[in-house]
Amino acid sequence: MDKQRLLAVARGEILADLVLKNAKIINVFTKSVDFGNLAIADGFIVGIGDYQGKEEIDYQGYYLSPGFIDGHVHIESSMLTPNNYALAVMPKGTTSVVADSHEIANVCGNKGIDFMIKASKASPLDVFMMIPSCVPSTPYETAGAKLLAKNIKKYIKQNSVLGLGEMMDYRGAINGDAEVLEKIKVFSGLTIDGHAPLVKGKDLNAYVLAGVQTDHECTEPDELIDKVKRGMYVHLREGSQTKNLLDLLPGLKPEYYDRVLFCSDDLHPSDIKAFGHMDNNIRIAINAGIPPISAISMATINIANCYNIRNLGALAPGYKADIVAFKDLDNISVEDVFKNGKLVVKATRALFQASHVDAHEVMDTVNIDLKKINLEFILKQDIVNVIGLVKNNVTTKKFVKRVVLDQSEFKSSNNPNLLKLVVIERHHNTGNIGKGIVEGYGLKNAAIAMTIAHDSHNLICLGDNDLDMKEAINKIKEIGGGIVLVSKAKIIDFLPLEVAGLMSLKTSDFVEEKLKKLEFEVRSLGVSEDIEDPFLQLAFLSLAVIPELKLTDLGLFDVTEFKLIKLEAGETNEL
Repeated sequence: MDKQRLLAVARGEILADLVLKNAKIINVFTKSVDFGNLAIADGFIVGIGDYQGKEEIDYQGYYLSPGFIDGHVHIESSMLTPNNYALAVMPKGTTSVVADSHEIANVCGNKGIDFMIKASKASPLDVFMMIPSCVPSTPYETAGAKLLAKNIKKYIKQNSVLGLGEMMDYRGAINGDAEVLEKIKVFSGLTIDGHAPLVKGKDLNAYVLAGVQTDHECTEPDELIDKVKRGMYVHLREGSQTKNLLDLLPGLKPEYYDRVLFCSDDLHPSDIKAFGHMDNNIRIAINAGIPPISAISMATINIANCYNIRNLGALAPGYKADIVAFKDLDNISVEDVFKNGKLVVKATRALFQASHVDAHEVMDTVNIDLKKINLEFILKQDIVNVIGLVKNNVTTKKFVKRVVLDQSEFKSSNNPNLLKLVVIERHHNTGNIGKGIVEGYGLKNAAIAMTIAHDSHNLICLGDNDLDMKEAINKIKEIGGGIVLVSKAKIIDFLPLEVAGLMSLKTSDFVEEKLKKLEFEVRSLGVSEDIEDPFLQLAFLSLAVIPELKLTDLGLFDVTEFKLIKLEAGETNEL
């Protein structure tokens, strides 16, 4: 950046590279709209006023907003590599994301993080990294790697790194676990992301005192209020499966607006295409009564302030020329997008292509011995712990049910609406298989297997019969990871996710079409309409840091009690 040249442009002595003329310029500092010309040089905004440029675009009648920022996302959960992810989100006005590479790190460790950082440079999208703090998330599962403070310390000097990813081990932070505190200390000069579902009172005080600054797991307005009052930033999340934005808005007073951020966390490409990205969060908030510019601020300047990104989030001198153009402030529909002063989206169409990324070091990650897999559920009693699903959320309920056994064996065929769930360790070929029972998913005469299983991403399989489950598991190994649907011993369809068993190297259109077909087939096989996203719902059944009952490769995990329990319920269920 030639500062002397930029100053000369700002003074009006030489022409700007580009001037966006006669625009309604959104001011996130004063929450107002200024009419005028926006001058750009060397990718930066140099001034607002009476400027001329080498190139001029008349935006009369259009609003110009700062480019939108996603405050917390796992790109891997889109099933797209970062270069293809950019093609999906930039036409929606997103010019930057704050990404946590937690998913691939649980499979490939440092190699996974390094891949995401490198692959993120293959598109115009700014991908800022939060370095995973919990690999594995808990000691009660087997991940592909274990990252200690000494393993992630090297990342603090990288320009794209903004801080430490979500501290999912909230009990470790609250209780002062030495390794947890060391990770927070290493990243203490940067932002520390949180993950604290239903943490309140003195525990919340301790969590904040440990150094955590944000949270995206609020589900109730009072929880948001408590966290904001303690100085935290709170993300309002609108993902494919978990949608908290409308639930939390009743707790959002104007005095809290500056502490609130928007994020997606986990969003499939089909939902991005159909509903949008951060633009969707903004629209939902506006429709619910949040003033439009305040809503835009939650996707721009608030995120930049939280993560100390000094030159993003506003349209003002010295800020990057990341700009979104649209006609209607009350119902935002993005038309043009500028990144660093260059037009990258015109009339909703991307003007760039994704560059090639080399993923060979994060492929071939399904390491299982099919001969070791035993899907029989042999029980000592007929009273069992059951995982109950919660609509529009990744939390679950812990139910105790009486089941019908066939010579001590649980079979779904004898127990309507109850499905068998297994999690098979797929990183080190240990042969570990966790077994559980799920109520409310609705699948009939079929099985689904995936290598997306938060957070250790072992192989998860749900079904109502062993034959289909075995066939799905076999196909997963054959394709090197992904999603497989089987019914009546026939493979209905599958989506290969060759990169760490999490992402496809193909385009968002390919992944979107595959997912749409798979979802159509899954729905036709009885999956409940109460389940917003059948695949994300299944993926989160192994997430051992979200209440109440989950399944890992080591067995059923009671998140509330934070311990493994037996499938059989009763006084002797503790392992």
